Amino acid sequence: MKKFGGRLITAVVASSLIVTPVIAAPSVDELEQNKKEAQSEVNSLQSELTSVMNELSQIESDLISVGEEITKKEGELVVAEEEEQQQYEDMKLRIKYMYEAGGTSAFESLVASEDFSDFVNNAEYVQNVHSYDRQKLAEYVETKEKIETLKSDLEKDQKEIESKQAEYEEKGNNLDAMITSKSAKVADLDAQIQQAAAEAEAERQRREAEAAAAAAQNNPQRPTTPNPSNPNPGNGGGGGNTAPSVDPGSVVGRAQSQLGKPYQWGACGPNSFDCSGFVSYCLTGRFARLGTTLTFMGWPRVSNPQPGDVCTTTTHCGIYIGNGQMIHAPQTGDVVKVSPVRSNMIYVRY
Repeated sequence: MKKFGGRLITAVVASSLIVTPVIAAPSVDELEQNKKEAQSEVNSLQSELTSVMNELSQIESDLISVGEEITKKEGELVVAEEEEQQQYEDMKLRIKYMYEAGGTSAFESLVASEDFSDFVNNAEYVQNVHSYDRQKLAEYVETKEKIETLKSDLEKDQKEIESKQAEYEEKGNNLDAMITSKSAKVADLDAQIQQAAAEAEAERQRREAEAAAAAAQNNPQRPTTPNPSNPNPGNGGGGGNTAPSVDPGSVVGRAQSQLGKPYQWGACGPNSFDCSGFVSYCLTGRFARLGTTLTFMGWPRVSNPQPGDVCTTTTHCGIYIGNGQMIHAPQTGDVVKVSPVRSNMIYVRY
């Protein structure tokens, strides 16, 4: 059939040159060549794409590390503030006790000693009391300084994570746009090739039908009636895509159980998540990270996504739940929720 198609395209091109100067549509061979060139261009970008993806991977790892550090410091800050409050209450109680004790000074305690041994004991007691007070005051001051340092570090980390996130999103968007543009070009050429091939095949079938009709006129035969083996084929009983009931222990069930949890970079649960930490939990049921969005991008792609599959780009991911919807942890300041699947996402399977 290739040989016949080649002769057919040659004849069409030749006749168009003789009859009219109108430029002919690209042939299948020409389109195939164009596709090869476009695919070659895509392949030539591979090193650039790999470089950008490596940068994205490093930035995402940094974001996760900073997010984990923020979570750790937030916990330390809570403990320090509780400790500060307890120390403050203890100091107030100590001052109240000293006030209620009647104003006996350290000097009076020493003067009231009955003998030298009692004097030494009272002196040691006074020294211990003062040492204890100084120690507790120093501990309180140290705790206050620790709180100020933690707050300062948290503010610095928050600015760093915001800066890195902006860089991450910019590089990710550029990468997605680059991949989408080149993939669309190849897909367009594929569609043109299929259309040209279909037109060539239709022309072949038309000519064969004309030849068969001419042969039938020259050699008439008794007509035969078709004997269909399945006069009522129906639709095979497929029943369409019905939404299955959700098992709480399934991927979608676990995703639904976390709705409303806050977004936090570096978090894999149980109280907060980032996007890849959330997907990791949904897939495994464990509060541990399987990988990042770039990890998921390398998983097997599917063209017929099912609930429980992962929808992902180079910078974001979620759990597909059917009907074009996903559950995901969107961004800082937001919570785990249901949203439409983004147009540039691909579907992969764990």
